[in-house]
Amino acid sequence: MPSDQIDPSLLRQSAHSPSFFALQRASPGHHDLVDFCIPCNPYFPTPGMFSRLAGSLEQILKYYPSDADAIAAELCAVLGHHPQTVIMGNGSTELITWIDHLLVRESLATPIPTFGRWTDQPMETGKRVDMFQLHELLGFEFDVDAFVRFVRARGSRTAVVCNPNNPDGGYVPRREIVRLLDCLIDLDLVVVDESFLDFVDAEAHPSVADEARIRPNVIVLKSLGKNFGLHGVRFGYLVANPALARTVRGALPKWNLNSFAEFVVFLLREHGAEYRESLRLLARDRLLMAQQLASLPGLKVFPSQGNFVMVKLPDGKDGVGLRDHLVAHHGVFVRECGNKLGSTSRFLRLVVRPQEDVQRLLIGLGSYLYGSASEVPPDNVVAPGHRWGEGEPQHAETRPEDFRAAI
Repeated sequence: MPSDQIDPSLLRQSAHSPSFFALQRASPGHHDLVDFCIPCNPYFPTPGMFSRLAGSLEQILKYYPSDADAIAAELCAVLGHHPQTVIMGNGSTELITWIDHLLVRESLATPIPTFGRWTDQPMETGKRVDMFQLHELLGFEFDVDAFVRFVRARGSRTAVVCNPNNPDGGYVPRREIVRLLDCLIDLDLVVVDESFLDFVDAEAHPSVADEARIRPNVIVLKSLGKNFGLHGVRFGYLVANPALARTVRGALPKWNLNSFAEFVVFLLREHGAEYRESLRLLARDRLLMAQQLASLPGLKVFPSQGNFVMVKLPDGKDGVGLRDHLVAHHGVFVRECGNKLGSTSRFLRLVVRPQEDVQRLLIGLGSYLYGSASEVPPDNVVAPGHRWGEGEPQHAETRPEDFRAAI
């Protein structure tokens, strides 16, 4: 194997995809790996924000951060939440772990396919997981009434819904989520995982965080790493009524957040305009990328409101082979969904990226699916659109409420 190619066997060493760093270490000569696997915002932070992070690196690494309550208080001031209703965690998965340990009793119901920690975590602690299968023939659409009937029939005491769902990107309108909360008011707990909600453009105010603050059994989960393009910082938060929030807060270490997270949270107040622009650009790219993928013969594309698009491969094509081909021959890393409960290896989740990256993906897909060896871009690839320049965009001074509107 050439030194600049990645050994596909690395992709089979665990149930989850290897990290971007692991792939880079596996092929030191491959410096331009394009990541369509990890759902990250490609337009935020801006280059100027990264420069400020780099300029403060010594202080960030040398000194202790403030305690979690102080960092959460600043986040609440920027986003318009009450501090007693918000808990920040070292990534949303830390909060999922504590929700399971502290609040989930004998059983949990969730649609599948979905984010794997919502099935794996409770099973690891001996809970019964009741899995509500979403059907491909219905476009993986979530039916509130059918789910409620399922929860009643199984006797589940906790229910979890990701909105938009991962990996298909299906979105349930806010009014339907509120109706679900009303129907399940007697459960121990209902969690709405809104980790990808900021990417929704189907309606102006999709979040039910305001409902979580006043309901006795509801938690809304948010993942800041996904929204802000900073998975490596590891920060997320939940919103719940003060009593539920206090239960989780009491279990967390006082310094469970790092100094990178603190620096970014205190930087957000100044950059609401850039964040809103990043969401606009990503929604544009999502539409264009979905149209381009849908034009490939035999490839089925599912509607998405996340920052990713799920596709089903043509008959006779397998996602494992495609994943290995793309990473070994095109330097493109994709998420094959065969290890997701309720899915198969014919499904792939493809992160939304700018057009110059999509060009490489389409070339790789064409060479594997249709035997095309051509390196000429397919004729449905367009020239790159708006990108951030070298400096900061010009904008008026951003007020805290500007960022609040974006969220």
